[in-house]
Amino acid sequence: MTNTNTNPASAGAIETNDVAPIPAGERHGKPWHLFTVWSSPNLEFATVFVGALAIGFGLNVWQGLLAVFVGNALAGITHGILSTWGPEAGLPQMVLSRNAFGKLGNLIPAGMSTLVAGIGWFAVNTISGTFALVALLPALGTYGALAVIILVQVGVAFVGHNLIQKWERYASYLLAVVWIIVIVTIFTLPGAFNSAAPAAGAAFPWAGFTLTAGAAYGYTAGWTAFASDYTRYLPANTDKKALGWFAGLGNFLSTTMIMAVGVLAFNVLAGNPGDFWGIANPTSAFTAQFNPTFGAIVLLAIVIGSVSANILNVYSGAMSFLAMGFNLGFKTRRAIMVALAGLVGGLISYLGVVDGNVGHQLDAFLLVVSYWVSPWIAVVLTERILSKGKDAGARALAPKSSWAGAAAFVIATAVSIWGFAAQVMYTGPLASAWGVGDLTALVGFVLAAALFVVFSKLDANSKN
Repeated sequence: MTNTNTNPASAGAIETNDVAPIPAGERHGKPWHLFTVWSSPNLEFATVFVGALAIGFGLNVWQGLLAVFVGNALAGITHGILSTWGPEAGLPQMVLSRNAFGKLGNLIPAGMSTLVAGIGWFAVNTISGTFALVALLPALGTYGALAVIILVQVGVAFVGHNLIQKWERYASYLLAVVWIIVIVTIFTLPGAFNSAAPAAGAAFPWAGFTLTAGAAYGYTAGWTAFASDYTRYLPANTDKKALGWFAGLGNFLSTTMIMAVGVLAFNVLAGNPGDFWGIANPTSAFTAQFNPTFGAIVLLAIVIGSVSANILNVYSGAMSFLAMGFNLGFKTRRAIMVALAGLVGGLISYLGVVDGNVGHQLDAFLLVVSYWVSPWIAVVLTERILSKGKDAGARALAPKSSWAGAAAFVIATAVSIWGFAAQVMYTGPLASAWGVGDLTALVGFVLAAALFVVFSKLDANSKN
């Protein structure tokens, strides 16, 4: 399928390339555009709330800031690397994933990406945007605000790649101005950097630290499952080093700065960490720290940021579904899948708004994201290293029935969750015995990479 527009950069026509390679005549864009693509969706309240979780987990300010830095740095590095794969092959990330997982094995990560991004993340960010819009325009009511948020984000994603790029770029300019003022305001709040002195002989709070770092990693690395979705339209000869830096730093800097805002703001709001979980509407509590006029502007920025994030989520969720290989038989199947994902995600958003337990919902969801995305990144990155420069695009379009990637992914994910998960609903025996919090993502990454090296030597159909 090819786009018949005479202007390949037109933002007005519905994209019809779906998961096919992008022809040379439709390539356009510059590496720096990726900085705005990956900064804009992070300039929203869900990012603030990830940082705020550090306070809920009992960390002091400096421990919380270090935790979000570590989690985001680890995620930003691999995000930059995977972003460089798009221009050469012209393919979405989950199609390139076939090189490591094989034709059938790739159904697992592509299906996970569809559920997590197109539906799960869509619901999380829709709830965040809905709370902000209700606080800004109470007359809309909760369900009116929910409808507005869903219609805007699904509408932009329905049109496709070029409109998404334009939206993210221009939204980032507005959001950057607002959030710079927010950063200065929060960083200068009385008591923002105050931390109670630890008791004599108190051990470092590893449990809270790993939970916070894991949540930060899950948030930032969650974008990596569709990194090349937004670089595949770039010319094939795009400078990879520049592209990797712009994509990785756009993701890392935006998440780290806004999560730092969350750490400091909620350090002031919740003098006692236990009070954190009792905040009914975190968005309203956060914006109440500004004067009413600027508070309204911040709420508007939160709405725009939530929409910016969900445009990418629902678009790439649909791409991941199509990467599973389903031939639905119509030209605009990508656009139609966006609409269907928006419908399902909207229903889940409605249930989340009704439930209202935002804090624990987001904490659990972010850790689950890190549980699967970390071993997936390990497998595809290891395969890329072992392939030693072979044509990734050609191999992804003619995938073999390789089992190495799927086996490494499933075993690493299962073992790491069983032993090292630490959530309200389930705590693994090793996490419980060692008391170090949640190491699932770290263990999953290392184990998946090691297993793939071994399995790829045993798998006759492995492309390595």
